[in-house]
Amino acid sequence: MKNDFMENIKINLVQKIFSIVLGLFMILAAIGHFTFQRAEFQAQVPNWIPIHKDVIVILSGLAEISLGLAIIFWTKQKATVGIALALFYVIIFPGNIAQYLNHTDAFGLNTDRARLIRLFFQPVLIIWALWSTGALTYIKRRFSK
Repeated sequence: MKNDFMENIKINLVQKIFSIVLGLFMILAAIGHFTFQRAEFQAQVPNWIPIHKDVIVILSGLAEISLGLAIIFWTKQKATVGIALALFYVIIFPGNIAQYLNHTDAFGLNTDRARLIRLFFQPVLIIWALWSTGALTYIKRRFSK
């Protein structure tokens, strides 16, 4: 029996473009983790995480560059990568919440209102990752069986 998790989900041109844009966004964010936005990413790491903030920033940067490259180049597993990226966005969401709750200025978000509005963009990224990679189609097929 074929393992349907390995099924290659077909995506249209618009989805492909959006997935490439998202991949490039992830690669740029990863570069920021290692260079010009390192301090801002450190400011987002919640204080309750028992690992040095710089280690978290480096590890999340490695995850972001890996996911960014995978979403662009690992086309036969695009849906799998989309699910992984969506899960990554869920995992890092506490950093966004901590930035809001701790009133931390970073990434140009210098008011509580701006930080609150940003919280509503995380679900957009999750849906973007799932839709643009065909993962939503995969999930629908998987659970309609």
